[in-house]
Amino acid sequence: MGPLKGIRIVELASVGPGPMAAMLLADMGATVLRIDRAEAVELGVRRPPKYNLVLRNRDRVALDLKQPDAVEQVLQFVEGADALIEGFRPGVTERLGLGPEVCLARNRRLVYGRVTGWGQTGPLAQAAGHDINYIALTGVLHAMGRAGQPPSIPLALAGDFSGGALYLAMGVLAALLEARGSGQGQVVDAAIVDGTSSMATVFHGLHAAGLWNAERGTNTLDSGAPFYDVYECLDHEWISIGPIEARFYRQLVEVLELEPAALGEQEDRASWPRLRRRLADRFKARTRTEWCALLEGTDVCFAPVLSFREASGHPHMRERDTFVEIDGIVQPAPAPRFSRTVSGRPRPPQAEPSHDVAAALAAWRARAPGG
Repeated sequence: MGPLKGIRIVELASVGPGPMAAMLLADMGATVLRIDRAEAVELGVRRPPKYNLVLRNRDRVALDLKQPDAVEQVLQFVEGADALIEGFRPGVTERLGLGPEVCLARNRRLVYGRVTGWGQTGPLAQAAGHDINYIALTGVLHAMGRAGQPPSIPLALAGDFSGGALYLAMGVLAALLEARGSGQGQVVDAAIVDGTSSMATVFHGLHAAGLWNAERGTNTLDSGAPFYDVYECLDHEWISIGPIEARFYRQLVEVLELEPAALGEQEDRASWPRLRRRLADRFKARTRTEWCALLEGTDVCFAPVLSFREASGHPHMRERDTFVEIDGIVQPAPAPRFSRTVSGRPRPPQAEPSHDVAAALAAWRARAPGG
């Protein structure tokens, strides 16, 4: 099920953006086979396999890639694959005998997707790093946070999973589409520093136009504006508001029964401290539940600040089935959605990789078109 049904992808086990990209493609129907390390090596944050949710929707086979026979077995999988995904440092797969040149020689239509933090080239290409380092180099981390405070760390969403995984998945899909016409594969070099920088294009434009201050926490979209921020409620829970547009802002002022003349003009930065105090006082007077009853569904650009657990139980999320329960674990459903080639219900992560390579290869070949 899903729009990528019939596409076959080999994933060389890694951490961060590689598995996430593989999950996204598998969620949309691609058959993804993950090649795990034969030895028990913990990659990334430790947790039981069933909770490593990005490994859902695919089979796993264990191979010792330091052994020539194992490398040859991977190449046999590659022969029937549409794409390969790897997330090693530059040069590692070449040393293993699984670099692009070798793989494309076995399958000229193969799309070879590579994802790293720094990219395949450049003075930092061989340096170790993690999400926080990559987004730091792009300027994105510097821009996040409140005025006078250190930069705020945005989980691993801005770097690993957006700048890395999403750009890798998009690049692989673009190359697969091109290969249908040309009959030739190619290498996709997805670097987190490139993808994260690309996502920040709008802000580079605003900065060049003199509409974005380098000092964080002083701009409209970074907590500088009191009408685009979070506020604490009477019950110590939080809500968010974001009425940037004048008509939405006017509605917020009306619903809160505030006197416009006492607030100053919306875009008058000199009035922002006074406006922030008025909003903080007003929102502190009621509970989050009460504000939801009053503001949710209006045009004031409002939403409660929910925890992960609360988010899955929100009526909007429930009606859209944004979350699903798989093997007793509530998790995000596949996205985006398709009207005709609907993505299937995810399979839970495989508890342990199989060591029966012959059976895995036979099953892989049976899934080939016409197999």
